[in-house]
Amino acid sequence: MPNAGESIFWISLCAVLAPLLSGIVFRHRVPEVVLLLVLGVCIGPNVLDLAVTGQGVDMLRELGLGMLFLLAGYEIEPAELVGRGGRRALLTWAACLGVALGLVWLVGLSDHVHAEVAVAIALTSTALGTLLPILKDSGVLPTPFGRTLMHHGAYGELGPIVAMAVLLSTRGPATSLVVLALFAVIAVLVHRFGAVLSREESRVLAVVRRGAESSSQTEVRLVVLLLVTLGVAAAAFQLDGVLGAFTAGFVLRMLVPEGHESLEHKLQGLAFGLLIPVFFITSGMAIDPAAVAAEPVALASFVLLIVLVRGGGVRIAARASGFDRRESTAMGMFAATGLPIIVAVTSVAVSEGQMTPLNASVLVAGGAITVLVCPLVGQRLLSGGGLGRHPDRVSPDGWSGS
Repeated sequence: MPNAGESIFWISLCAVLAPLLSGIVFRHRVPEVVLLLVLGVCIGPNVLDLAVTGQGVDMLRELGLGMLFLLAGYEIEPAELVGRGGRRALLTWAACLGVALGLVWLVGLSDHVHAEVAVAIALTSTALGTLLPILKDSGVLPTPFGRTLMHHGAYGELGPIVAMAVLLSTRGPATSLVVLALFAVIAVLVHRFGAVLSREESRVLAVVRRGAESSSQTEVRLVVLLLVTLGVAAAAFQLDGVLGAFTAGFVLRMLVPEGHESLEHKLQGLAFGLLIPVFFITSGMAIDPAAVAAEPVALASFVLLIVLVRGGGVRIAARASGFDRRESTAMGMFAATGLPIIVAVTSVAVSEGQMTPLNASVLVAGGAITVLVCPLVGQRLLSGGGLGRHPDRVSPDGWSGS
């Protein structure tokens, strides 16, 4: 069995190979995250057995998962959650969850699906953190289309995270809601404490600013402390660490509402340079390709349900908001991209004994397919027909939409 050092070597090699293969071999047509998963499968115990998870690797994996959702939470503007577009996105997500629960329950009557609640939550997710680089590179993000998609993406991550805490807990929904409220109180207190320290007249703020560009890197250390603090608080309440990480990112955004370019650059270097690739590679190592190959119908059905439930729900909402058919379909395809939450949901379900590792492999593989296919289809739809026009709303760069 490989030791920790050998495993970290192979994981590090895969982390370097993924962007090289994406750029040189696939000309960026295949998302890097998919290659990270595939390379993880190759070096994992189910194929070449070159790397295994263990105490050291697991710690890096957890930090990678935390940084992924911290950055996702940081990208969400509070106004996106409470404004008109945010309320519409919340209702859309709730409708998607209701439809998913109903469909999975019906399929479960045939004894083909287990862990119905976990599967239903997975069907309603949107991988905002995965979509952000695609939207930024394509120039869509600052447009009305991009802003509306951000609304749906925000609740496509926040909704499933809260649903995981409430519906997958062994405490029961009512008790879980009370525990969730107590955790929210702690998050508010952490924010208030941070706000006091970040006042302009604060001596602490002056020290932090002086250390920002030195070897101290005080700002980055404070963000890591924030992540770990809320992660530990979530664990103390027996909540999933994903909730703590997402909340940490949201608290950070409220502390720096205008953004902080230097800090963001450093966090992205730490996250995407080391921790997040480790998370996706080790997630791939847990996939059993033989189990996935043995369940082609289940795999295809899961991908189809994601597109129908989440993609279809967002498409209907976008159409009602005034987007044309092509744009609405493109938005639905983007919203159906859902790998990170699927990995998190299946991990929780497996640890709670509600899902077998074999079924989790099929679901994660289905999530990887959505990352590979859905954004590509969405981009083709937008580039093929242009971004549609809507007379009531005009973006800063001159084209109009909803």
